[in-house]
Amino acid sequence: MKILLTSLFILIHFNLIAQETISGKIIDYHGVVVMGANVYLKGTYDGTATNEKGLYSFQTEETGEQTLVISSISYETYSKTADISNFKNCILKLKDDVNTLDAVTVNAGTFKAGDNAKVTALKPIDIVTTAGALGDVIGALQTLPGTSTVAEDGRLFVRGGDADETQIFVDGMRVFTPYAPSANNIPTRGRFSPFLFKGITFSTGGYSAEYGQALSSVLLLSSIDEPLKEKTEVSIMTVGLGVGNTQKWKANSLSVNASYMNLEPYQKLFPGNNIWHKPIETLGGEAVYRHKFKNEGLLKVYGAFSTLNLDLTQEDINEPLGVRFALENRNLYINTSYKDFLDKDWSILTGVSFSNDLSTLKLGDVNIKDVENSAHIKLVLNKYFSSRYKLNFGAAYFITNFKENYTNSITESNDYGFDNNLLSSFVETDLFFSKDLATKIGFRGEYSQLLKEFNVSPRVSLAYKSGANSQISLAYGQFFQNPKNDYLKFDTDFSAEHTTHLIANYQYVKNKQILRAEVYYKEYSNLVKYDTPIALPISNYANNGSGFAKGLDIFWRDNKSIQNTEYWVSYSYLDTQRKYKNYPTTATPNFASTHNASLVLKHWIAPWKSQFGWSYNFASGRSYTNPNTDAFLAEKTKNYNALNANWAYLISPQKILYFSVSNVLGTQNINGYQYANQVNSTGTFDCSALTPNTDSFFFVGLFWTISENKKDNQLNNL
Repeated sequence: MKILLTSLFILIHFNLIAQETISGKIIDYHGVVVMGANVYLKGTYDGTATNEKGLYSFQTEETGEQTLVISSISYETYSKTADISNFKNCILKLKDDVNTLDAVTVNAGTFKAGDNAKVTALKPIDIVTTAGALGDVIGALQTLPGTSTVAEDGRLFVRGGDADETQIFVDGMRVFTPYAPSANNIPTRGRFSPFLFKGITFSTGGYSAEYGQALSSVLLLSSIDEPLKEKTEVSIMTVGLGVGNTQKWKANSLSVNASYMNLEPYQKLFPGNNIWHKPIETLGGEAVYRHKFKNEGLLKVYGAFSTLNLDLTQEDINEPLGVRFALENRNLYINTSYKDFLDKDWSILTGVSFSNDLSTLKLGDVNIKDVENSAHIKLVLNKYFSSRYKLNFGAAYFITNFKENYTNSITESNDYGFDNNLLSSFVETDLFFSKDLATKIGFRGEYSQLLKEFNVSPRVSLAYKSGANSQISLAYGQFFQNPKNDYLKFDTDFSAEHTTHLIANYQYVKNKQILRAEVYYKEYSNLVKYDTPIALPISNYANNGSGFAKGLDIFWRDNKSIQNTEYWVSYSYLDTQRKYKNYPTTATPNFASTHNASLVLKHWIAPWKSQFGWSYNFASGRSYTNPNTDAFLAEKTKNYNALNANWAYLISPQKILYFSVSNVLGTQNINGYQYANQVNSTGTFDCSALTPNTDSFFFVGLFWTISENKKDNQLNNL
């Protein structure tokens, strides 16, 4: 009996000796206690949670070197490996998790939409549900602050920049001819179907060092990685026909869209100001093929082909019979990209894009043929060191070959053109000091073989979370862009044009509501000047133009306050002046409006199975030159106003009838004025207003979706 008691005593004694107490306190880097944090030894069941004072204590039989782990929501997981005797009375600090939804984002000058956007100011489906946008990516973006309404052009004019100062990329690859060509005073459209894209990043300034050759802005479009379902979509419209089909296999998918548009029936009903010999006719198709590899790599091949032709006579104050203009265009664009995650937290993105664009123009007795072949080759590597530090770097090569043949009935044929190869590289890092403070720092270098010069662009952004739902961001950057083709085809003795951006941003986000306010300043240098009315082969060119743009952008979006209703309001104030082109003095360019505002509203009425949409666009008058005065670009047109409406009616689960009217009230907007070349009998120059072809545009379409479940439809895409 004594032996048994002695043995039991010894076992209890050794068991007590083997028990180690793990204890301590958990706080964050602000000294605030962390309650409910999980504390445990890795690979064991030994652990506990911190109490309301941040304290923890538990016992373990483990000995020797062990790993103590602490995890808690909104904080980075902490681990420490040491001898178990070192885990007594510890005071440990947890770092904020910078990947949480409430963490700061570096967003000065940038609107994001899509799967990876923490804050969405504009959704991909807004492209086709915004009244007046007519399913055009660019039309929808023109309801955001920072853009100017130039109704007769249709392209993006951003913060006092010309439309050529904005570049567009698909899956990171450059699109060299993103717009379909058009006639004078008739707005163009983007070439891309919005249904193929999952995300949009619209940077109105201060954009990433990964992108270049854009003085004002970049628009990044991300195509869908993997479609959700197989389906067929048919569109029957007043302006044409469309069909799309998506097929899925185990590791592959293919989406194809085709469309035919012909405005001849519409022009007969609403002839407008022009005499149409051949109304606008387009035929186009695009496809995306995707293959997902076993190693999670993703290959995407995007291709688009389109043709366009038109022939019309436009009024001209100097030509009693008008001026006849004919255009034929053929465009091919191919984009191949591959992305993958590599070992040791590396990732890769590489791709190639190619564009072939052929345009034949006939203006009176002048014939012009333009051919542009362009390519973009790119390689980007990303290293994820931690959630607080990421490194992104890469290189790209751009190739452009441009040729123009110009003939008329008086002179012989003349050929113009240029070849330009541009090599660029960049390095950029994201640093998160906490979930409240982050920065992005980058440098971009570019060498132009044509201009024979090398430029370095530093860029930096800083973001600070000023409150639970608000943050402040700052951005600085320098940007370079080669002179446009209209100059390089005649002369290549140039330097790159240059801008410097300064941006300050405030953003408030709470419960499906977004408020953004941003002020900016842009300074231009090395802009191209010439001494003739338009750029000509005989012009004397110089690189000494300059200018500035400064202003305020405000954006408010609310998806909460009114049931089944979402709306957004944007306003921009712009003060800009330039001395470039053939300007004799510094003046506000004729594409810039001091005030721009938009209101977009969408409302769903369930009993009527209908979605109604309205938008209102306002732009203050734009400058023009009146030759009856001595002042240059001193007169202003009247303000631009347009109220637009649309209605989508759900006939059946898969059939939708869609109506849209641009400029419902038929407001007679004026884009500018044309003056006679000679004075009249009273010694003054006569003028005529440049107005749209028609004041309003009507659209009716039937959209039919065919899928297995017989429930899918395009209501969210209209």
